[in-house]
Amino acid sequence: MIMDLQSIKNRFGIIGNSPSLNHALNVAVQVANTDLSVLINGESGVGKEVFSQIIHALSSRKHNPFIAVNCGAIPEGTIDSELFGHEKGSFTGAVESRKGYFETVNGGTIFLDEIGEMPLGTQARLLRVLEAGEYIRVGSSKVQKTDVRVIAATNKDLLELTHKGKFREDLYYRLNTVPIRVPALRDRKEDILLLFRKFTSDFSERYKSSSIQLQNDAKDILLHYNWPGNVRELKNIAEQISVLSKEKDINADQLAAFLPEQNTSRLPALSAGPGAVSQAEFANEREILYKLFFDMKKDVNELKKMFFDLVQNPSVGAHVPMYTQEPGNLGSIKEISPNIHNTINANPSVIYKNENGNGIQQHEEVEESLSILEKEKELIIKALKKHRGKRRDASVDLGISERTLYRKLKEYDIEHL
Repeated sequence: MIMDLQSIKNRFGIIGNSPSLNHALNVAVQVANTDLSVLINGESGVGKEVFSQIIHALSSRKHNPFIAVNCGAIPEGTIDSELFGHEKGSFTGAVESRKGYFETVNGGTIFLDEIGEMPLGTQARLLRVLEAGEYIRVGSSKVQKTDVRVIAATNKDLLELTHKGKFREDLYYRLNTVPIRVPALRDRKEDILLLFRKFTSDFSERYKSSSIQLQNDAKDILLHYNWPGNVRELKNIAEQISVLSKEKDINADQLAAFLPEQNTSRLPALSAGPGAVSQAEFANEREILYKLFFDMKKDVNELKKMFFDLVQNPSVGAHVPMYTQEPGNLGSIKEISPNIHNTINANPSVIYKNENGNGIQQHEEVEESLSILEKEKELIIKALKKHRGKRRDASVDLGISERTLYRKLKEYDIEHL
């Protein structure tokens, strides 16, 4: 099986020996000689179409037609006609009858890439083909038969789409008879340097130029890059360096210039919908609030310490000027009376009790409010007052968009100030 697997890799130009890649290839080889439907899962750029070609080439249909169809590239209004054909006059522009892919590829294999982009109506037609081998041309009432093996591929979570009503659950289970997951490039790091060397070597042979060599620090960067575009992105980077680099011995700094900056944030993306906030706006607001709370916490702790010192030694209060921070304004601090009895409400997290006017007998500490919503509402009100109700200026001061500010005014029921 090892020799057979290696010969398949050589035949289809597959580079790599990672266990996850070998497992996916083994599944493709085992299912090839059947007529079972196959669903290939994997991120964009991992080479899903190559797996469909392997399955067809090793099947009993190998001498019959093979066609690859990108469901996401065909407009919704014409995809039924493309797949199942149409009759003359069935719609505007249908000047003659036309065969669809399921008719022209009869006896062969059809590869439906980006199956998650297929409209729901077309999904129902496809389900009929998979279950009974029957279809009807657009504008016709005649049922036709076809014998086509369907291999589908997607970079989306189809099961999640079924829960959202965007993909038929019965079609999902019919397609997913044999699932094959093609690993992402970052999950097969041992193959990255092999692939890079292959791509640069092919380029140098094609254009009769010197091949690129990587220094050790450059190899480390290559291995730790996330590769969201997978093998396709790696090939593009290898060819860019081969064309644009003046040096053939590449170090880390030279390589980094060809790699796009990546956002390392692992924050969950907010779902779209009424009142949804973009990821960028959410991150911006979060950073502002976190900085505010950290600064406020620090100032509150300093005030606590100052009051505790005065409790321990009241005579110090007569000589130490005391300051308090205006609520919601980190940059505005004002002096208050050194008389401790006038500072009872300066810090709401500490309550001082004066019994019989003979000095402080005890104090009680309570936890201050750390509610993000309360602090956010407080900041919004203060910004509006500062800018005399001008929302545009207030939104700039808060570091959020005017649309986000308007939404929050409604959310917190803040009247126009």
